[in-house]
Amino acid sequence: MSEILYLAHRIPYPPNKGDKIRSWHLLEGLAQHFRVHLGTFVDDPDDCQHLPTLREVCGEVCVRPLSPRAARLRSLAGLAAGRALTLDYYRDAQLHAWVRRLAAERPLAGVFVFSSSMAPYGEALPLLTGGRRIVDICDVDSDKWRQYAVSHRWPLSCLYSREARLLERAETRWADAFDTVVVVAEAEARLVRRQAPVAAHKVRVLPNGVDTAYFDPDLPFAVPLAGLGPAIVFTGAMDYHPNVDGVCWFAEEILPTVRAAVPGAHFCIVGSNPTEKVRALARRAGVTVTGRVPDVRPYLAGAAAVVAPLRIARGVQNKVLEAMAMARPIVATPNAVQGIEGVTGRELTVAETAGEFAAAVGRALVDTGVARVPAAREFVAGRCAWRAQVETLAQWLDPGPRLREDVTRGAARITSPLTEARS
Repeated sequence: MSEILYLAHRIPYPPNKGDKIRSWHLLEGLAQHFRVHLGTFVDDPDDCQHLPTLREVCGEVCVRPLSPRAARLRSLAGLAAGRALTLDYYRDAQLHAWVRRLAAERPLAGVFVFSSSMAPYGEALPLLTGGRRIVDICDVDSDKWRQYAVSHRWPLSCLYSREARLLERAETRWADAFDTVVVVAEAEARLVRRQAPVAAHKVRVLPNGVDTAYFDPDLPFAVPLAGLGPAIVFTGAMDYHPNVDGVCWFAEEILPTVRAAVPGAHFCIVGSNPTEKVRALARRAGVTVTGRVPDVRPYLAGAAAVVAPLRIARGVQNKVLEAMAMARPIVATPNAVQGIEGVTGRELTVAETAGEFAAAVGRALVDTGVARVPAAREFVAGRCAWRAQVETLAQWLDPGPRLREDVTRGAARITSPLTEARS
């Protein structure tokens, strides 16, 4: 079986955040085609309990601890040296050493780098014979930092502008260094092609998918929202700035109008690690902040409407795909759906201003209640299967003879979170 190296900035399992959903499904799928060696960081000690799951699907695994405090201190070195802070944040000598050793000892058919923050590890590797070096920059981090700069005041606006500028410079360099640059949507592809026109031919789109067998509205769910009025649900990691900005905008500027029209309407913010700003929203009438939940599906199943009020966004939003798979009425900003090619008004409603958004949510609550939207589920079932995305990526990594699917997974090896993997 061919062997590949897979590098990810955050342990891919469990798939409970947007980046981890994509990372996990690609990793799990590629393990059906290759013996996958994984190098990654763990920034949440609770995730260490899931290492046995990685042991089942991977070959060698190097898991390095990432202390946010120590990483921020490392970033200061990048600030002084004129480097992007993101790159110093994820700089780790032991992971670099493991990557170099693995490349020297293993006949790697390909290297897949998930997220721009891990690109320096793949960039340092020599060219491969026959295989490919692929970097997945997902939804173009430099542009997200640029959006952050616009939405923050000085001095953060200045710092974020600097990060956007330096990351764009690095992304341009990586477009030249890697064999293929992957993004999640055509809008991102156009952006990268403008940044690096000489490497435009290397840029390819690999959309996000959704597991429609898991997100299935026909499964039985205990409704956690019983006793509340018509529920308006938002799902997402609540320490992520675009999500925080979105729910605050909705709660402060949109929800009062909705509740004036539908007095019992209740906004339920479902997601881990809510910031103080998000927790404060629970003091408002008609707002619940759940914090981390074991499963978002019951909340989606009980939603009269699902909202994606994102003013800062790029790429494909998993939260929207999941709500579509659950056949819920959805109201989203243009930013939240810009990466979903082919979506129309049949599957969801797009609203830009606070007034438009409030009116659309009010209609969803009054006109449909908890009725399903079959067109939304049909859309993702037909266009957003993870299997198809993995098959495409596998061929990009190793464009040799047709890959076998009935392969035997390689024997697993794994390290302690505090040590370097060794063969």
